[in-house]
Amino acid sequence: MTSGNRPAEQRRSGEERAVLFEAPDDIEAINRLYHERKWSDGLPVIPPSVERVTRMLAHTRRAPGEVVAEIAPGFGAATIERIAINAVMAGCEPAYLPVVIAAVEAVAAPEFNLQGIQATTNSVAVWVVVSGPLAQRLEVNGAFNCLGQGSQANATIGRALRLVLQNVGGALPGAMDRATHGQPGKYSFCCAENEEANPWDLLHVERGFPRESSTVTVVGAEGTMNMNTHAKDSRQLLRAIAETMQHPPSNEYTHGGEPWLILSPEHAEILKSAGFSKAEVKRQLWELSKMPARRMTDKDLLRVHDSRGKELGKIGPDTLLPISPRPEDIWIVVAGGPGTHSVYVPCFGNSRAVTREIANAN
Repeated sequence: MTSGNRPAEQRRSGEERAVLFEAPDDIEAINRLYHERKWSDGLPVIPPSVERVTRMLAHTRRAPGEVVAEIAPGFGAATIERIAINAVMAGCEPAYLPVVIAAVEAVAAPEFNLQGIQATTNSVAVWVVVSGPLAQRLEVNGAFNCLGQGSQANATIGRALRLVLQNVGGALPGAMDRATHGQPGKYSFCCAENEEANPWDLLHVERGFPRESSTVTVVGAEGTMNMNTHAKDSRQLLRAIAETMQHPPSNEYTHGGEPWLILSPEHAEILKSAGFSKAEVKRQLWELSKMPARRMTDKDLLRVHDSRGKELGKIGPDTLLPISPRPEDIWIVVAGGPGTHSVYVPCFGNSRAVTREIANAN
């Protein structure tokens, strides 16, 4: 690498180290150049100069040329250095780098099905959930407006992962990324849990990690559906959520998915106060969200037969389709601020969330 405003050019394959090139000493000119070369997401980028990338790399013990993963669909090598370059471009603080590295490792796990997520016509985006002590230290927002604007950590960690998926994985819109519409979450989709307001185990503990660990979980999320219900009765609240989860043109019902819910602290407390464990909430929602097969179109029901025939057996109009193979496949995060709102996050169907511990987090 060189110094000044000469950024490191990213290669999607080939050499282990980034290649340097000369760029104008002008932020507007650099951003025009990155836009022309399709290295940006359409928003202004921070030029990844040698100095900035070096400061970023100081926050990991791993070698710059180490390959973390090969990123579908182009299967470019995501080295530590290339991840750092994209983190700089996204506006990350250097301390965020271990989180981004863990997220890159997670999306490359086979069960996440990044190939399908990156190349589909579906609107799916990668949602990053940061769990554990590091979330608070880095000020990853899990309270007011946790899915919206206002937090540098949320915005730039999610954006850094997206830039890696595009620049290393080669998922350019209209080329390998064939999304019909996409969604705003494809710019950035990242939050933490509201640990203080969570009446149950935190996500990373539920997924088998010690409480003192810090993790990232990646989810193939189709979007968000706000649920504004003032129900104070736990049974009515569960019914309102379950009926929101039912939707016929759904990858989850077609393939047997892994739906996610972001419960507000208020709704979580209603359920906890009624004596519901998180496992019981999942079981109730799994039963209540079963949908009659007749609600699907004929063509879509054929896809259900192909995808879930072995699981469900003969499927007729009155067959009740479960949204997921098991109640345990429904996942719940408690996040957000005060209010009568929770969020249903329908997912890609042919994907399973992956959690990875963040190295150098403690």
